[in-house]
Amino acid sequence: MTALYQLVRDADLAARNTFGVPARAPWLLQVNDASLLPEALALPQLRGLPLLPLGGGSNLLFAGDAPGAALVMGGHDIRMLEDDGERVHVRAEAGVEWHGLVMWSVEQGLSGLENLALIPGSVGAAPIQNIGAYGVEAGERITAVEAWDLDAQAFVRLDRGACAFGYRDSAFKRQPGRWIVTAVEFELSRTAAPRLDYTGLAEELAAMGVASPGPREVAEAVIRIRRRKLPDPAVVGNAGSFFKNPIVPQALAEALRVANPALPVFPGDAATTRKLSAAWLIDACGWKGAREGDAGVSAGHALVLVNHGNATGLQLLQLARRIAASVQERFGVALEPEPRLVGAEWAG
Repeated sequence: MTALYQLVRDADLAARNTFGVPARAPWLLQVNDASLLPEALALPQLRGLPLLPLGGGSNLLFAGDAPGAALVMGGHDIRMLEDDGERVHVRAEAGVEWHGLVMWSVEQGLSGLENLALIPGSVGAAPIQNIGAYGVEAGERITAVEAWDLDAQAFVRLDRGACAFGYRDSAFKRQPGRWIVTAVEFELSRTAAPRLDYTGLAEELAAMGVASPGPREVAEAVIRIRRRKLPDPAVVGNAGSFFKNPIVPQALAEALRVANPALPVFPGDAATTRKLSAAWLIDACGWKGAREGDAGVSAGHALVLVNHGNATGLQLLQLARRIAASVQERFGVALEPEPRLVGAEWAG
């Protein structure tokens, strides 16, 4: 029988972050029943310590040790709450593997998450970062997030508006010490048209010989593309895309496009802004495939920093800072990291 929660002292976190960098925490708390979270957090060993929720460790970089207790939510239940024949309301506990949820949904014939296949991490981490890929963001499908509010000392249910989703952003990310996500609710569809406008997706489906794709075929196309472009964290340590695509004023984007006609430019978050391809900017600065000791940049994708074996988190962070400085110097564009930094600040 699985313990409802367990506490481990002086925990090794190297296997709990997809970069595979060395890190430790004074305590590691795993809670398998969210209803017991208040009881577990009240343990005397944890009193006064900051909490670091780990959602699979796929969106953080340990540049130092965790300052307090690392927390893992272990619930793995997925269920349909409502089904009117068209819209289906699904609830998944925080500990569910994200890719597992996506594949469960397509197996049920449900549309909405298929573009987000093969993203590492857990369901509980998805709303924090508002993960996105191939033209879809998780926040578009999330209807509510269930969480323990550390400020109010109560369980709460935040609707989509209260989550304040933005590009790789949310209320949870802006207030990292307030909420612990325990479950996420989604609205999926049985008949929605697939989203195929992202570069390369329609072409991949055509190469597969699929003329009328459903959720299963779109997920398979995404998986094929990701496996070609991105290194497997189980083989080479990485956290996927390390930098956000920068959003800049329209005038700057237009000036850069004139000087660099190949630069991909996308709509921004307002009529007066545009989103630039961070991968293109980094590649143009010569960083793709670069390596400094065991810290490097993937030869397949310029956005992905990789640990070739024994890099430390600080070495990876220092490399990321040098990459950002070169992009700033050449293009006048500031890059920001996607992963949460533990033990250091980005500005350094």
